[in-house]
Amino acid sequence: MHYAVQEDDGYGTPAPLPGAVSISLEQQGEITPFYADGIVYYKSASNGGYEGDLEMALITDDFRKDVLGEEEDGKKVLIENINAKGKTFALGFQIDGDVKPTLFWFYNCTATRPNVESETTEDTKEPGTETVTISCASNEDGDVRAKTTDNTDDATRNSWFESVYEKQPAA
Repeated sequence: MHYAVQEDDGYGTPAPLPGAVSISLEQQGEITPFYADGIVYYKSASNGGYEGDLEMALITDDFRKDVLGEEEDGKKVLIENINAKGKTFALGFQIDGDVKPTLFWFYNCTATRPNVESETTEDTKEPGTETVTISCASNEDGDVRAKTTDNTDDATRNSWFESVYEKQPAA
């Protein structure tokens, strides 16, 4: 898992986001029918991006500062302020496949703050996790995500998380 903060001229350098437990992003949009002559004459589908949950072993301090807008004070304590402004970012990750993993970059993402939860210690210790809700919308050019295919070249795959992938002209 990687993230890159959106800047004025694109995205910054991706930073690792270790400890991913699960991610589930559901498409946002709907199919709208148009009726004429008593039948469905045409259907259009809207693309509202994706929204879902990212569960982490622990949300990193860097992600909290870079994306959620938390500030570190002089004593190295993270402060969440009601007026903090979160930043948009790109989210990159891989899903392991049969031969080659499928690599993704989701653009123009925003994240909610995680809940604060804890449980008492019992006979066995269960690790806790933190979850943020992620919303991914399109960039200004309309692109929502990039995804590799089985035919994506090795050079592209090997450098996937070095920078946020940008669309290349068709050959």
